[in-house]
Amino acid sequence: MDLITPEIGLLFWQTIVFLVLILLLAKFAWRPILGAVKEREDSINNALSSAEEARKEMQNLKADNEQLMKEARAERDAILREARELKEKVMADATVEAQDKADQIVSQAKESIELEKKAAMAEIKAQVASLSIEIAEKVVRTELSSKEKQHQMIDNMLGDVTLN
Repeated sequence: MDLITPEIGLLFWQTIVFLVLILLLAKFAWRPILGAVKEREDSINNALSSAEEARKEMQNLKADNEQLMKEARAERDAILREARELKEKVMADATVEAQDKADQIVSQAKESIELEKKAAMAEIKAQVASLSIEIAEKVVRTELSSKEKQHQMIDNMLGDVTLN
């Protein structure tokens, strides 16, 4: 018996056993194995399609998120622009109002100064008039203290009247 070349009987029985094994596998094992493989293939295909749907949904969500971010930025910019405009308007109004009040205060101060100036001028005039009268009275008293000075003054006045 040579190990390298098998005998015909051995080949016959091996072929019979192999065929019986294939028939048994075909009848009992192939269907469940093919069913399990088919089921596994279906579950993989379902997982792949679910993953594709999830990827598409993620793309949609990402696009929606980007759109929302753009809208939020635009709204933020609009709010900031409005706030700047409002600030500038308030500042301009406050400046105008402050200028008006300052002008009014200056105007009132000028009026007050003018009134005080007029009152001071009137008081000075009254004092000057009073002092002038006192001085004139003193001068006239000294001038008219003697009869001779009185005659001389009358002559001077008559001379001034006749010349005019």
